[in-house]
Amino acid sequence: MFSAILPAMVNSENANVESVGFIALGCPKNLVDSEKMLAEIGEAGFVICEDISAADVVVINTCGFIAPAKQEAIEAIAEAVECKTSGSVKKVIVTGCLAQRMGQELIDEVDGIDAVVGLGERDNIAAIIKQTLHPSGGVGSVMYMGGDNGGISDDRGRLLITPGHWAYMRISEGCDRKCAFCTIPSIRGKFRSKPEDIILSEARELVGNGAVELSIIAQDSNYYGRDLGEKDGLSRLIGKLEKIDALKWIRLMYLYPAGIDDRLIETISASEKVLNYIDMPIQHINDDILKAMRRSDRKDKTVALIEKLRAAMDDVVLRTTVIAGLPGETDESFAELIEFVKWARFDALGCFSFYPEPGTAAAGMDGQVPEQVRKERADILMGIQQEIAFEKARRHVGKKLTCLIDEGSDKDGVGIGRFYGQAPHVDSICLVKDCTAQPGDFVETEVLAANDYDLIVQEISG
Repeated sequence: MFSAILPAMVNSENANVESVGFIALGCPKNLVDSEKMLAEIGEAGFVICEDISAADVVVINTCGFIAPAKQEAIEAIAEAVECKTSGSVKKVIVTGCLAQRMGQELIDEVDGIDAVVGLGERDNIAAIIKQTLHPSGGVGSVMYMGGDNGGISDDRGRLLITPGHWAYMRISEGCDRKCAFCTIPSIRGKFRSKPEDIILSEARELVGNGAVELSIIAQDSNYYGRDLGEKDGLSRLIGKLEKIDALKWIRLMYLYPAGIDDRLIETISASEKVLNYIDMPIQHINDDILKAMRRSDRKDKTVALIEKLRAAMDDVVLRTTVIAGLPGETDESFAELIEFVKWARFDALGCFSFYPEPGTAAAGMDGQVPEQVRKERADILMGIQQEIAFEKARRHVGKKLTCLIDEGSDKDGVGIGRFYGQAPHVDSICLVKDCTAQPGDFVETEVLAANDYDLIVQEISG
């Protein structure tokens, strides 16, 4: 899960213009919401202030998926409230998933919040900021939760936080899966596919502004179109995205394993633009745990899927996430997960220790695993995966790789890039020696060495 505090990027010396400081937290889906809100704020005439403590109002777009994300959000809110108490900030507004999930409870937990804004009110953020700065009624915390959280937001016209040469593109909202550990359906609602014409318009807009790579995101990307009765919606959408000439890389994120069928595998393997990069969160491999998780996957099907993917694409890069310590996870079922991870040899793997999130089925299950055991198991898995990842990195030495440059050369002539097997923000990077290219350029490189997860590559001239 990508999570970072991202300062806005505009300053002004005009003291008469009201300023907004913006803190963006959470996953890429939340980041898209942040980018859309930033555009709305700028278009409304506010100055987006880089120094949060100097802003008239601070907006915090929160994540509320699991306990650490909530804690990060609470700390960011508390910091903004401290600035307000000191007199440097006038108002504090909280939006995003945690605002949607907690509502009034958030106001009760953190004193000093002026407004809590639900997900359905995202596109009204500028008007809410104005109302908060200049209230027409009495003083006090205000809740804005009345927007339609069951619709589809139009994400066109964003102010990108990501570099201009790549961007996230959300193709749906919500989720119909009922995973026992997950809060997303209660926060984001049921699965809704974004209309194809809007997606294609957004893609052309992003590419027209310089994007050569689009990361397709959703809560459940390969479910796209199925709520509308279309079985192969993602494959069909890919076919239309491929026709955008200046778009070079299409990266598919968040593919639910049970939804990866033969048609989608064929579409990916045959495409010249869709990267041979599969991000599929399996969460566990023991059948009893998968059943308790309310996942439709089972071990035999997951093993067969991995074998099928590698048979179809011998250079496929596989990323996954797993959860350690779900209630009922025994030493034996955890050992089975360890053996599977060693067998599967994922290129990248993230492991979360289970958090009993309020309102989820798993929080009330029998057989809760002690927190310390959950954390120890997660650490064990990450240690095993680290050895696998380091070895895989070393195997790249001597290979030729096409890299997309993210940052130009520093004072030592070293740039930062990624080959197709490295997704932005979540994966390793390529350190490009003697880099002469600029961000957004594709360059041919040779891998000289591995530096833990990262690769050291040399730009090949001519």
